[in-house]
Amino acid sequence: MALFSLTSSFRTLNLPNLRHSPPPHRLLSVQIKCSVPSSPAMPTISSSTSQFDLRTYWTTLIEEINQKLDESIPISYPEKIYEAMRYTALDKAAKRAPPVMCITACELFGGHRTAAFPTACALEMVHAASLIHDDLPCMDNDQVRRGHAANHVVYGEDMAILAGDALFPLGFSHIVSHTPREIVPETRVLKVIAEIARTVGSTGMVAGEFLDLEGGQNAVDFIQEKKFGELAECSAVCGGILAGANEEEIQRLRRYGKAVGILYQVVDDILKEKAKSDGEIKRRGKSYVSVYGLDKAKEVAEDLRAQARKELDTFESYGEKVIPLYSFVDYAADRGFSVGG
Repeated sequence: MALFSLTSSFRTLNLPNLRHSPPPHRLLSVQIKCSVPSSPAMPTISSSTSQFDLRTYWTTLIEEINQKLDESIPISYPEKIYEAMRYTALDKAAKRAPPVMCITACELFGGHRTAAFPTACALEMVHAASLIHDDLPCMDNDQVRRGHAANHVVYGEDMAILAGDALFPLGFSHIVSHTPREIVPETRVLKVIAEIARTVGSTGMVAGEFLDLEGGQNAVDFIQEKKFGELAECSAVCGGILAGANEEEIQRLRRYGKAVGILYQVVDDILKEKAKSDGEIKRRGKSYVSVYGLDKAKEVAEDLRAQARKELDTFESYGEKVIPLYSFVDYAADRGFSVGG
């Protein structure tokens, strides 16, 4: 099917032709401290903000998100299931990238983070659920997650499956019950729920996992898009929806988020290959490095970085509020610092 060809499934990302492409860029050759872009498309951003402190911004948000998450998953009967849910969802080593992306996109368009916190927590819940299921022996068979024993190793496969199953609907319920109605209209809440449902469903992350298990090597682009691009795309889009962004802005956030999500994973694979840590790459997983080699993966990463930044250039009228989103792109490519436990 054409769906699985290298260039077709990235409908909007226009990745380079991996068979006939110029020499790769020097990805990761210089560590950028998450600075704002030097593009002339950002004339409203003063030079005084040229070194945005992404680490402080991110870690401060993580503290707030962790508190909200703790409150959103209280232990109740049956206690063991809730303990298993909290074990992964409240993991202090988590980067909280989906909720941070959601809150940042919401604030870009003038929304208050109070409006975004319930959806941000829900995104982390569905992210945690996907990781729990992803690690199962019948899936990727990983014993370790974020430096700790995987959920099924601690609680057993049966409890891990139930914990993941419980986190998905809890996320939706949390959005409905905790989003402040005086700030966010019901129509926006419904759009957010529909967006998350599409992302985690059979045309989104589930499709990516299916092909990671069953698809051939030529499905790697579709796998990367669905397993790693979808949630970042959803996170950015949900933030925009909550703040009332228009349809054109939503589509730009969609393309931006997808590019950043895939970029992060491609660079992860590149770093593992450079460190000769092949054992860390999932046994069944398919990546650009494993399929096309290191140089081609670098080309893909550079192209994704450029495309993500290009989508943000149209938000110049929002001034300094767009700086964190630019910085996420640089972080995904350069990893100038560590986030999470």
